[in-house]
Amino acid sequence: MQAAGSVGTERVDVDFLDGEAYDIRVRGHRVLVDQPADLGGADRAPTPTELFVGSLAACVAFYAGRYLTRHGFDRDGLEVHADFDVATDRPARVAAMRITVRVPDDFPAERRAALAAVASHCTVHNTLTIQPDVTVAVE
Repeated sequence: MQAAGSVGTERVDVDFLDGEAYDIRVRGHRVLVDQPADLGGADRAPTPTELFVGSLAACVAFYAGRYLTRHGFDRDGLEVHADFDVATDRPARVAAMRITVRVPDDFPAERRAALAAVASHCTVHNTLTIQPDVTVAVE
């Protein structure tokens, strides 16, 4: 069922591989997730939580990069860093994320606020701010 206000349904499939590893498939692409050895995994890939935080950082980078290009600036030197804290209480979750956008050296200081405004409204950030309906069904 399509959510109100959405443009269409997309699909992601996840299959068990072995140990604590899973294969994520999206539009013909594959991404592996695993757990560190101390959690029973083989540490062959990021954890789903790390991938979640990475998705936010990559989305911010995409929006920042598009802003730079749209305003005639080069993307060379653009970096996005994400630090996050995992909650120590229940339920298990990411408690905080801090995103830092490093702009190219020639980017003017007076444009930083505008870039921050654009980058902080990426799709992933908007999804965290305006929570989607999430259902889990077992077949």
